[in-house]
Amino acid sequence: MSLLVVGLSHRSAPVSVLERAALSQDAQIKLLQDTVAAEAALLATCNRIELYADVDKFHAGVAELSTLLAQHSGVGLDELTPYLYVHYEDRAVHHLFSVACGLDSMVVGEGQVLGQIKDSLALAQDLHTAGRLLNDLFQQALRVGKRAHSETGIDRAGQSLVTFGLQQLAGGRGTGASVEAWAAGKKALVIGAGSMSSLAAATLARLGVAEIVVANRTPDRAERLAQIINENSENSQYEGSGGHEGGATPVSARAVPMESVPFELTRADIAVSCTGATGLVLTAEIIAAAVEGRVPADEAGLAPRPTATGDVRDVRGVLPPTSIGTDDGCPLDLSAAQTSQTSQAGQAVQESAGFSVMGEAAVAGMDAATLEQHAAWVDNGTVDRRDAARRTPDDDRELIAALALTATALGRIPERRRPAAPAGVTRPPAVLSLLDLAMPRDVDAAAHRLAGVRLVDIESLAEASADVPMAADVDQVRRIVADEVAAFGAALRAAHITPTVVALRAMAADVVAGEIARLDGRLPGLDEKHRAEITQTVRRVVDKLLHAPTVRVKQLAAEPGGAGYADALRTLFDLDQETVDGVSRADQDDDHSEQNAENRGRA
Repeated sequence: MSLLVVGLSHRSAPVSVLERAALSQDAQIKLLQDTVAAEAALLATCNRIELYADVDKFHAGVAELSTLLAQHSGVGLDELTPYLYVHYEDRAVHHLFSVACGLDSMVVGEGQVLGQIKDSLALAQDLHTAGRLLNDLFQQALRVGKRAHSETGIDRAGQSLVTFGLQQLAGGRGTGASVEAWAAGKKALVIGAGSMSSLAAATLARLGVAEIVVANRTPDRAERLAQIINENSENSQYEGSGGHEGGATPVSARAVPMESVPFELTRADIAVSCTGATGLVLTAEIIAAAVEGRVPADEAGLAPRPTATGDVRDVRGVLPPTSIGTDDGCPLDLSAAQTSQTSQAGQAVQESAGFSVMGEAAVAGMDAATLEQHAAWVDNGTVDRRDAARRTPDDDRELIAALALTATALGRIPERRRPAAPAGVTRPPAVLSLLDLAMPRDVDAAAHRLAGVRLVDIESLAEASADVPMAADVDQVRRIVADEVAAFGAALRAAHITPTVVALRAMAADVVAGEIARLDGRLPGLDEKHRAEITQTVRRVVDKLLHAPTVRVKQLAAEPGGAGYADALRTLFDLDQETVDGVSRADQDDDHSEQNAENRGRA
């Protein structure tokens, strides 16, 4: 048997593929139940899907695991294959240990993956798809991950996805922005009540938000999470910048049904979403309506927000429209760039934010349908924006044919570049910050273009994390992983030969017993004292003859490439394979009994 892992992650596949390949809890269970390998476990997170298995043959195993992933994810095998990676034997062990330490995470050094590995092992144990190999592997991976975090400063190199996402919303690293100062006193909406959402709620509470509203499809889970937050707040367990220290008001939490999310969004400053929904939870229309219809601060129970000039007004009065179609029918949101004050030759000059001033910045990032509509508007024509939704296959074929003709004429596909915004043209400040940690996504990607909205999702986190410098502690963690992989491999190989050694000693004991019985037949008058002495002497001789070879063969088998020593031992002593397999099965039964007893003890 050999360890094999087949999977895809943020390092091998674009977010769009990961999103489509995401597996629900039911799909994960069905996949493990359909696996024909001797052992199997599935590690599924928001940015990776990996299937671990104990297989007989490499190529057959790769084919089986790849097919299973394709079947249960709904992504065709031909489309999925280019993004899959395969790790075998020691490289598979190295990969899981690296994942457990946070070295392969989107945010290097984050520790949340340890909980996900633990959940993965628990699911495989519940479904009885994890045997001795995967139990040992995953439990050792948890120990390695904990060792890395306790013996090194890897925590300084990275954060949980929640913390990193909030850091990006606050302005990102290198901007001098403090996420604590940014979050303090804000109202937060957390959609979902699973492990990621619970972590988000706890993180927001530690950062000092004023209120946390929890929405979930299962009311009991939302109520429970809100209760935990309130209890921890009362017990002063949230000691961030906005905790009880310094006399700050403790965070309050309450639960609401999912139907209340659109209204709660009008009151929230921050919204974090991580559900298992297969469709969008927050559409662009819901978000736009929430921004345009925001409850004034005094009605929401907070002090009104002062403007840059010091006066207090409804937030709706300082936001440009978020919908497209303003400025006398112009389909673009040209008012996003507010009237700005510039100084020229010491005199203040008032400039208009019209299209002629914004130039290319007005169309930066717009989709083709919007650009087409804007072109018609410039030519005094009219284009119904809903036409894009009514496009037919014939229309698409015409576009493809035109693109092919262009490629033939130019010899290449024209590049589509997003023009850089000219200096002085900035988006209005965000009044609603959205953090989408779900896979597939919960928040409509179109929210990126809404004025007054700041969206950070898995895709933007992947881009941001690529620029994060890695701490020197990462090298130390890599050395720990290398040492632990070597030790695990040695133990695994030594364990592989152990049943053969046990079978050899059992055969030797049978030989001794047979010879003593033969002696009894030849010397029937032998008294018990002399018989016992002779028996003990023969056993000592056999043990001494076997001791050095068996110890040495275990040492040799533990070294890389030592798997063949078990076969050599069976051949030299003519050991029955069924006897060796019987010893292995007995050991596994003992392991299962101990594991069940431990689980009962925890319960």
